[in-house]
Amino acid sequence: MRAAICTTHGPPELLQIGELPDPRPGPGEAVVRIVAGAVNFPDVLIMANEYQVRVPTPFIPGSELSGDVIAIGEGVTEVAIGDRVYGGAMVGAFAEQILLPAARLNPIPAGVSYEAAAAFGVVYGTAYHALRSVAEVAAGDTVLVLGAAGGVGLAAVEIAQVLGATVIAAASTEDKLAVCRERGAEVTINYGRDDLRAALREVAPEGVDVVIDPVGGPLAEAALRGTNWGGRFVTVGFASGEIPRIPLNLVLLKGVIVKGFEIRTFGDHAPELYKRDRAELNALFEAGRIEPHVCATFPLDRTAEALRFVADRKATGKVLIAP
Repeated sequence: MRAAICTTHGPPELLQIGELPDPRPGPGEAVVRIVAGAVNFPDVLIMANEYQVRVPTPFIPGSELSGDVIAIGEGVTEVAIGDRVYGGAMVGAFAEQILLPAARLNPIPAGVSYEAAAAFGVVYGTAYHALRSVAEVAAGDTVLVLGAAGGVGLAAVEIAQVLGATVIAAASTEDKLAVCRERGAEVTINYGRDDLRAALREVAPEGVDVVIDPVGGPLAEAALRGTNWGGRFVTVGFASGEIPRIPLNLVLLKGVIVKGFEIRTFGDHAPELYKRDRAELNALFEAGRIEPHVCATFPLDRTAEALRFVADRKATGKVLIAP
């Protein structure tokens, strides 16, 4: 099989396209012929050896995918050969095939495309857990989403509305904000042009109830200053490349609750909330109430270009690899 292979930690441009043996399933495992792999910002961090978990080289980047089951191992009952499935792993998705535990695979709902299924799991899971269980968003809340046109951001815009919140979408360009408005954001802020703190005073003079921050950097403090008393600030990543240092006097004076969310370990620490959230999210997906936005699809030979596109924050919604 052909695959994008990381042989040296570093930037996306170091990826090589090569041939590897086709995987063979052992007990409890399945092989999926990949139709679409989805790019996430952590893929860039894993390649650079800057993620929370270190992956030794060589490895195939890519954490989520969709495709068809082409082989199963002994004892597999969760899937059958020919099933349309989607799923995820730490690495391995930017290839023609992948070997996974069968229990990690989910059936693609009828009427849902391979592309939508590949783009669904990570960003919608992150956004849903962050909003539903960490921020505890309730109907009537006002939610500010930073990086609102990115993968997690756009999913958060969509899900916050489903939960009954009013959404303020903040992004760096008017083109990105146009996508946010198409997805239902009621108010938008261009922080590439306008001062975020001043803009928040204008559109939310009483402050926002919740901030979802996948960006970090200087925007984090400005957003925190824009919360109301007792607001909830949830950090989910640092796409800006800068980890902010928040003055704790702001937390004290505003009574803000600052929380962190990381999808990799959330299920271990809060298994009941994870189970509830996944059931609710899957029901929304199957009912067609949420639909991933895919802005670009790259062939396997251009995987490095796709990763650079995401790393440079040019994407709106999701970017896919089509092997």
